[in-house]
Amino acid sequence: MFNPSREQTRRFFIEAWRKQHERSILSELEALAAGHIQNHPEYHALLDAGESGLDRDWLPEMGETNPFLHLSLHLAISEQLSIDQPPGIKAFHDKLLARGLDLHAAQHAIMDCLAETIWQAQRQHGGLDSALYLQCLEKKSA
Repeated sequence: MFNPSREQTRRFFIEAWRKQHERSILSELEALAAGHIQNHPEYHALLDAGESGLDRDWLPEMGETNPFLHLSLHLAISEQLSIDQPPGIKAFHDKLLARGLDLHAAQHAIMDCLAETIWQAQRQHGGLDSALYLQCLEKKSA
């Protein structure tokens, strides 16, 4: 899944959750996704409903969080941590854990920084600024 469409991404999470419930064989990525979904019971009904959420929009200006984006950010952070990319993210994660956050809460702290970095990149029509991302993480882990 290097450049999936919105629909493909959403189907991926729906399918991973379905397979988890059916105790079917999951790929490593599906198992990781299902683990993140497990930590978000507020998304279970949506994913259980299958394709009904494929076309829905969640509007931040209405105080809504897009569950598929949220889960995608969890996957991105899991990947970043597994390869320590950008360099140093694993150390920031470890600092958050040392402060007493559990794995899920630490990912949420990192997610705030990742979302901000993505938003800045979109606003400036550029790439992700690793330095900005790491600065934000430094503040979070201080």
